[in-house]
Amino acid sequence: MLVLNEQGLKDRAAWEKKGYSLPRFDRAAMIRHTRECPVWVHFGAGNICRAFQCNAVQRMLNEGRMQSGLIVVEGFDYEIVEKGYRPCDDYSLLVTLRSDGSVEKTVIGSIAESCILDSANEKEFSHLKDLFRHPSLQMVSFTITEKGYSLVNAQGDTLPAVARDFADGPAQPVSYIGKVASLLYARYQAGGAPIAMVSMDNCSHNGEKLRGAVTAFARAWRDGGFLQYLESERVSFPWTMIDKITPRPDPSVEALLREDGLQGLEPVITGKNTYIAPFVNAEESEYLVIEDDFPNGRPALEDAGFIFTDRDTVNRVERMKVCTCLNPLHTALAVYGCLLGYTRISEEMKDPDLVNLIRRVGYTEGLPVVTDPGVIDPKSFIDTVVSVRLPNPFMPDAPQRIATDTSQKLAIRFGETIKAYQASDALDPRQLQAIPLVLAGWLRYLMAVDDRGQPFALSSDPLLDTVCPFVADFRLGDVPEQAVIREKLLPLLQNAAVFGVDLTRVGLADTVCADFAKLIAGPGAVRRTLKAQADPSM
Repeated sequence: MLVLNEQGLKDRAAWEKKGYSLPRFDRAAMIRHTRECPVWVHFGAGNICRAFQCNAVQRMLNEGRMQSGLIVVEGFDYEIVEKGYRPCDDYSLLVTLRSDGSVEKTVIGSIAESCILDSANEKEFSHLKDLFRHPSLQMVSFTITEKGYSLVNAQGDTLPAVARDFADGPAQPVSYIGKVASLLYARYQAGGAPIAMVSMDNCSHNGEKLRGAVTAFARAWRDGGFLQYLESERVSFPWTMIDKITPRPDPSVEALLREDGLQGLEPVITGKNTYIAPFVNAEESEYLVIEDDFPNGRPALEDAGFIFTDRDTVNRVERMKVCTCLNPLHTALAVYGCLLGYTRISEEMKDPDLVNLIRRVGYTEGLPVVTDPGVIDPKSFIDTVVSVRLPNPFMPDAPQRIATDTSQKLAIRFGETIKAYQASDALDPRQLQAIPLVLAGWLRYLMAVDDRGQPFALSSDPLLDTVCPFVADFRLGDVPEQAVIREKLLPLLQNAAVFGVDLTRVGLADTVCADFAKLIAGPGAVRRTLKAQADPSM
């Protein structure tokens, strides 16, 4: 029997016999050193943190390149810490699922402590303020999703919690970034030691989003000294690009761990509907490119595989990934996977029609306009995506997960490529065929009827109530004239906020409408349309 906590891990031989890699450092000494000399605080206790940042720190600790561990803070769902981290004494299991079928099982012990970002809990919040006051603290990082930085709702109105914090000041804020700003305010009041505030979320110009959100509170609080501190060279907001797939803990991985005799694996669904387990399953590939701007110094995390460079390079890497080499392919598979009834991305990669589609999106239409960032070769990156990462049969990732919030993704994942064609002297957006087919596929997806004619549930998306009415009058097997289709879809196709461009102005609206007509021709029309893309004679 194996139990994931301090007591259970005393029997190292039992764990190692089952193939687990264990921490090779004195954990008690690491925790003591972290309390005395904190270096890195990370907000966001989700799967990506445990699979990537915590594992990187563990490698550094194992090699003696760091003495302090990672302090992990959860600010959205406190039960993640209360029911996930602390019952395991802040240990976690990382199960790396390699494409060759091998599995690496690692006990992660690099978390020095887990904290809760709750300003109503005096003990927790005071402790966090003490951490932020400590001059040894070099970096504060975030994986709280892009939504975490937003101070307004979909209509552009200031969120109630944010408005309250703007008015009430830094004493006891209730919004997420308001609490972070309050902690920075404590650091400012304690002498204003330098600090790097590092968003590691998967969104464009993430450092700028974090900077804008934090400084908004300083302006509202009308403390000129605090604002000057945030805008000085003492506080940096580096840009980053992160890439690692960490799906929700999968029952197949849970079964594998149970076979080893591991106890206490029962997943917990919190009151905020977060699914947590003592383990995280992740792919082997990982990239983290960071603008090297750390005014208080930083750990030598290049030794753990992080790439440090300048802001322009980070931006080029991010655009390469998000606009060309991974995210557009993911979205294409998500939309068509849902329509064709797939529940695993890896299974989609056995479908020659879908593979042909994403190869055309990435290689044929994307690579001609991508800028080589220098630190990662675009073609090599996309080769790994298509040949290793997406086909990995052991990665339990689902198109339904990736289809979440698609309306928020199209502008970046496809609109930027369309803009690049529009700006090119040698290319014309009207040449594009695969990208319009993906956009038409999304419109077909919004009908919530699969290729067999059976209804399915759309993944969550803040604009469903806005975009679904545009396809509400269409029926599978009933294809109106092209002019009717265009008339019904035109207001949506002109929405640059959704597509990144006005599709009518770039000459793609008619192409999307024609593809949509093919996709709604009847049951099996999605499959026939995908086959026809590879064989125009069909």
